[in-house]
Amino acid sequence: MENQPTIMITNDDGIDAPGLRALIEVLVSTRRFQILVCAPDSEKSAVSHSITWRHPVAVRRVDIEGTTAYAIAGTPADCSSLGISKALFPSIPDLVISGINMGSNCGYHIVYSGTVAGAREAFFNDIPAISISYDWFGGQSNVENFTLAAEACIPLITAILIEIKNKTYPIKCFLNIDLPTDVANNKGYKLTKQGKSLYKMGWSQVTSGMQGGKMLSTMTMDTDSTAPVETDTLNISQDHLLFKREVLGGQLDEGDFDDVDFKFLRQGYITVTPLGGLSHAEIGCHSYFKAWLPSVEECPSSSSL
Repeated sequence: MENQPTIMITNDDGIDAPGLRALIEVLVSTRRFQILVCAPDSEKSAVSHSITWRHPVAVRRVDIEGTTAYAIAGTPADCSSLGISKALFPSIPDLVISGINMGSNCGYHIVYSGTVAGAREAFFNDIPAISISYDWFGGQSNVENFTLAAEACIPLITAILIEIKNKTYPIKCFLNIDLPTDVANNKGYKLTKQGKSLYKMGWSQVTSGMQGGKMLSTMTMDTDSTAPVETDTLNISQDHLLFKREVLGGQLDEGDFDDVDFKFLRQGYITVTPLGGLSHAEIGCHSYFKAWLPSVEECPSSSSL
């Protein structure tokens, strides 16, 4: 047991999420790894890389067979940071896995993703990390698909740990993995790049459902109406206006046709996308502003606009 690699698991769907539990069950069943779990105590989807800064976070032990597990009253980035800090666990894990998320994380949605942030936080601290997401689709997907998704990732996870043991694994990136809806019939692994795909969202004013100064608010970042929905009771005074997000439609950028994640995920591949911690501007932007910036001093004052 002492020579087994240690994997720490986190996510953004919460410690009771079926994707995380399926990943744990599959990894534990292999008997190849020591498993630590440090995940949010409730759903934290689409919180991106936010962190808790001004107050302590509460931690409670959770009984998950074959693991040492804790639920954290914080964000995915908090969980990852705490889990690798040696403040909670006695040792630093060899690999951090964030997921399995219910819903894909491709293109610009990577910026919103708490799942990806859980892996990115480990990467910031020089710990090898991967984020895993399953392209859940209503009417086709069920919770058993999470087990299939986890099983499909075992060769990747094992290969990564071998590279880590041999000290040949690159530390200048982390991996974002997306599994297709029909994961049982996937077409294999495909190395991809982060694209520009984005589900366009708008806002609509909420005018119904208010009673006695309260209303039931629902929010989901998933485009599928059958996906889990977060529900909260909000205390609302009569002088407030209420707005909720709504999905307007999906868009695949016209330039996204060469080795991009969203394209190959929809074709049935398991996409493997190396990511870094920096978001560089599009090619050409730096050259434009290099020429533009010196001219700013010569511009007339704003009063002449």
